[in-house]
Amino acid sequence: MTSTTATPVASLDQLNLAFADRFNARDLDGLMSLNVDDVVFVPAPGHPVQGEAAVRGALEQFLGLNLPISMTVRHVFQAGDTGLAIADWTISGTGPDGSEIALAGTTADVAVFDEVHGWRYAVDNPFGTA
Repeated sequence: MTSTTATPVASLDQLNLAFADRFNARDLDGLMSLNVDDVVFVPAPGHPVQGEAAVRGALEQFLGLNLPISMTVRHVFQAGDTGLAIADWTISGTGPDGSEIALAGTTADVAVFDEVHGWRYAVDNPFGTA
């Protein structure tokens, strides 16, 4: 597994796609590098988690499905170095236990930009308004 942690995201419309690439590569460290230190991640509607251990654990659960994610960027809105990224995503297939998995959502992600790290998630909300 090759880590992509050293590759900053230069354009807001590439942030969700970078997430999908790193997710599909099973690169947990690469996924974590797409977050600011105090990121809020919402792995289930209405249930945010914060802190490196909690976010890492939630991402590990998604990676544990061992299924690819597909991502289509719908809109990005930017005001200076703050942005909102909206993308449709799906994770579907047969899970490790043999059950059929069909997860989908539309993100509503708040991102921030800095010259060192590029675009990163401040709020990663994969289920959007749910």
